[in-house]
Amino acid sequence: MMISDGFGPASETFSRQYYSWKEGLPVKAVFPLDRILVGQSRTQSSSSLITDSAAGATAFSCGLKSYNGAIAVSPDKIACGTVLESAKIHRHMKTGLVVKSGVTHATPAAFSAHIDWRDLENPIAEQQLGYNPLGRTVDLMFGGGLCHFLSNTTKGSCRNDNKDLIKQGEDDFGWDTRTTREEFDLLHENTELPLMGLFANNNMNYAIDNHLSDQPSLDQMAEKALKILKKSSQKSKTGFFLMIEGSRIDMAGHINDPATMFHEIWEYQQTVKAVMKFVDENPGTILISTSDHETGGLTVGRQITNDYPRYEWNPKPLSKVKKSSEVLSWMWAKAIENETDTEEFLLYTIIADGLGLHDVSKEELARLWSWKDSENPIEYFAVILSDLVSRRAQIGWSTMGHTAVDVNLYAYGHKSELLRGSYDNTEISDFIVDYLKLDLADITKRLLELGSQ
Repeated sequence: MMISDGFGPASETFSRQYYSWKEGLPVKAVFPLDRILVGQSRTQSSSSLITDSAAGATAFSCGLKSYNGAIAVSPDKIACGTVLESAKIHRHMKTGLVVKSGVTHATPAAFSAHIDWRDLENPIAEQQLGYNPLGRTVDLMFGGGLCHFLSNTTKGSCRNDNKDLIKQGEDDFGWDTRTTREEFDLLHENTELPLMGLFANNNMNYAIDNHLSDQPSLDQMAEKALKILKKSSQKSKTGFFLMIEGSRIDMAGHINDPATMFHEIWEYQQTVKAVMKFVDENPGTILISTSDHETGGLTVGRQITNDYPRYEWNPKPLSKVKKSSEVLSWMWAKAIENETDTEEFLLYTIIADGLGLHDVSKEELARLWSWKDSENPIEYFAVILSDLVSRRAQIGWSTMGHTAVDVNLYAYGHKSELLRGSYDNTEISDFIVDYLKLDLADITKRLLELGSQ
């Protein structure tokens, strides 16, 4: 299963049109996802018409509606069995998670842990390793989030205790952990499981900011995971279940950053292309891709004057952007801390070099400058920066949060035609359960019985 976090229908149009403009492609050019569109998914949670990622992922993993913030628990905060757990326990399949967030973030957590609030990432990390009633159910994890596995005596740790989960995971469950690009490159199809690659302390770099010599891309991690899981499952003759998430599409949406969002979408599309190739080479495999929700309320077209608008949007400003608004915001915050926050630094280093803009108005500059005296977090400065590009591109945003819009459903491979239509997000889980012959009720029963002992 693939999850494009925060990716809505407008996101597909926006990214396709921008890429086609940039590469001079004909109007009939399409992205990999365009070729496998089968329907829509409805996304509301049990607590709101607008879901968050935790409840959205719980719908996929457990097949039930829960509240925003829930990690594989019911609205009554009772653990619910997940498709990954049942695939491992009932079908003896190999299982994996590949993400660009931390592996303990809401979406991967909802397949591999059970907790009543998504921000409790330290205990989520423990559960993912195997410290839970079911024992270890995950065989492979690639992503960020290293800080949640490090003892608080270690630089960069996010933990408030001295648990060294890297060592404990190796000692108690046999986890082999890799943390560098060089170590990733040494992995091969015969690498033994369980295997964990934690390539960033928190989230992995945005694609626009990443040097591939520093961190692997989503498609590189996915291709490596597919090879390893295929080889291992061939040995055990079981097959595998893999969840891949384009985690940072959502995060770019939260700061309303169109250029950064495009690069995340492009990387996700390349990952879809790689998985489609794998499906072609391995009959009996199915790819399902959808989103947990849309983020940002993206509109491909924006009225920026009081006059009746022209029907157009302008891709060109996006092509000039060199860094994400997140990284540029960190640079500005560091300049403030070091007392090097001059107007020249803001104009030339942040705006001109980072965003490729040379026509910023006095009013726009004043708005950026005024952030220093506000009590708003750094994300608000990032949104102001992003808006400089969005206005010039005539790209609109309605929120820094999520929206309730239905999201696209894509499928490719064996029995994918059965997913044509409009489905509640829980019904995607139902399909996986039927397809793999899983038993989530039994997993839920085991969690309750073993958890009470």
